[in-house]
Amino acid sequence: METLLLWLFYISSFYAFIPGIISRIFGFRVFRKGIGTGGFALTFDDGPDPRFTPRLLDLLQQHGAKATFFVVGAHAERHPDLIRRMHEEGHLIGIHNYVHKSNWLMRPSTVRRQIQRTDDIIFDITGERSTYYRPPWGIVNLFDFSKRRQVQIVLWSAMFGDWREKQGSERLAEKMLSRLNPGEVMLLHDRGTTLGANPDAPEHMLVALERTLEEAKLRGLSSIRVDEMIKAAESSPMHRLSFAKRMVVGLWLAWEQVFQFLFRLKTVSPEDPFLHYRLRKYQGQSLMMENGAFLNKGDKVIELHIDNRQLFEIGMHSRSTAQLAIRMIRRMNQDLPLLADRITADEHLVRAKALYGVSMLNRGPEKFGFTVLDLPKGWFARSTKFYLSVLMSVIHPTGGARLKERSEVLIPKMILMPISELLLRSEKKIPTGSQVKKRREEDYPVKVVHEAELPSATIVH
Repeated sequence: METLLLWLFYISSFYAFIPGIISRIFGFRVFRKGIGTGGFALTFDDGPDPRFTPRLLDLLQQHGAKATFFVVGAHAERHPDLIRRMHEEGHLIGIHNYVHKSNWLMRPSTVRRQIQRTDDIIFDITGERSTYYRPPWGIVNLFDFSKRRQVQIVLWSAMFGDWREKQGSERLAEKMLSRLNPGEVMLLHDRGTTLGANPDAPEHMLVALERTLEEAKLRGLSSIRVDEMIKAAESSPMHRLSFAKRMVVGLWLAWEQVFQFLFRLKTVSPEDPFLHYRLRKYQGQSLMMENGAFLNKGDKVIELHIDNRQLFEIGMHSRSTAQLAIRMIRRMNQDLPLLADRITADEHLVRAKALYGVSMLNRGPEKFGFTVLDLPKGWFARSTKFYLSVLMSVIHPTGGARLKERSEVLIPKMILMPISELLLRSEKKIPTGSQVKKRREEDYPVKVVHEAELPSATIVH
């Protein structure tokens, strides 16, 4: 009996669990997220529903938003008028099986029949075939990957638990707004009769969605169909990466989320995250900064980190080192003054002595006011060089060629800037009563920030 159970575990893992993990983490043969082009995708599962879907369509029409509906074939069969309206109003209709049953619990031939039957229903109503498929609960099995030529499997990048009524519209809206970014594929539900869902949950979804669409308009974002997002993604440099590199990127971006959570990083501009920071104690040897003050072990510093996803997208959309440099310069010029605002408004941050970071660089940061110093020799310097070298082989426009040609300049460096220098350049005054000693303005030479070449990789983790 024990042997039988063990074999069942092995078979189920190979058939379902492992393919599910690979598709979720690495995006193997599935579409999960688009590129940052100003559009996000609203996707709705489990419908159509005679109670909520008409109100949802009214709301989308009111805001000029387009969405993607992954419909359950049995529901579509009972409500052809709603399918017809979705099609006539320009929304994309995808397949969510004929019944809402996990692919893990069905044979490949059964899944194939589920897809075909639902596609036939959609075709009979709209006159168009559907080639977009989302398996129930996003669960794929080994044989789903073989359907790549027939259908495009679409998962999501943002899920909010909107099938639970207890979280309410206010909390749901907050979660949706926190993920309102270009390229996001949002998973929502216009029906609450599925196993585990609350019948009235879509009521809260509609309220939260209205707030999200209003905020999207203020941010200049628009809701687009998944097929439009896929088309844009296929024309991006990311699409040309090998699967091995996409795996590296997937792990790297996953680490980004873990790192931010573990070390409680804060973001300078949450609506367009680029520069993250945290307050910590300096643990290195004593250093003299540009203003003559010493940074000693135990002094508070503000540690800087560039957002990995932004760094990757900037690198992938840059045709040359010069273009990458210009784009990084613009973002740093945009976010450093915002960081200065945060520092002057926070009594804890304003007590820090310096901005601190580690950069794989040749020249550039000093133009922003940073002092560039060698990292002390040791395991940290060696591990940082290895990490940033791998990173550069992925994000740099010329990839690994850059590492081979100019490996001598790709050395991790420490960069420092006194907080007082940042505030001076941003024309901010240190709040009265802070523990930061205010220097007279004549003690600070006036400096101009030029658009020089930025480091090959800047402050990253």
